[in-house]
Amino acid sequence: EEFLVEISGTTVTITCPLEETGIVWKAPEGMKDDGNERKYIIKDYDSSPATLSCSSRSTKHDLYLNARVCANCEELDALTVTGIIIADLLITLGVLILVYYFSKDRKGRASTGPAPRPRGQKTQRPPPVPNPDYEPIRKGQREVYAGLESRGF
Repeated sequence: EEFLVEISGTTVTITCPLEETGIVWKAPEGMKDDGNERKYIIKDYDSSPATLSCSSRSTKHDLYLNARVCANCEELDALTVTGIIIADLLITLGVLILVYYFSKDRKGRASTGPAPRPRGQKTQRPPPVPNPDYEPIRKGQREVYAGLESRGF
């Protein structure tokens, strides 16, 4: 035995689990009943928590209602949501296939730019060392290095 709660926009419909006649609803101040005995319809519900109860001669059922409603929401059934997800996946797959085929064709084409250098040893000499302390000894500058003796290897 459970309550059935239906929400549509800002209207909340609560169905009491009792099958008997003469059902009495008790709700907080400010909530108006616009329904018949078994159903309690709240129009313009403001999403505030409330405790409701329905009772007959011998049985009483309580319900704590804490539902969020909005006036501008659109209801979507499961089929619509499934269709949106499948369409999104198909579009993504199509874009992926297009990118794959266009990038695959570009790999085999020859480029119009200059040919790349071969990766062998460099044939050019390195640039001169900018620090004069490390310049090679020239014939006229022997006196700077006169104190150095050559070692025999």
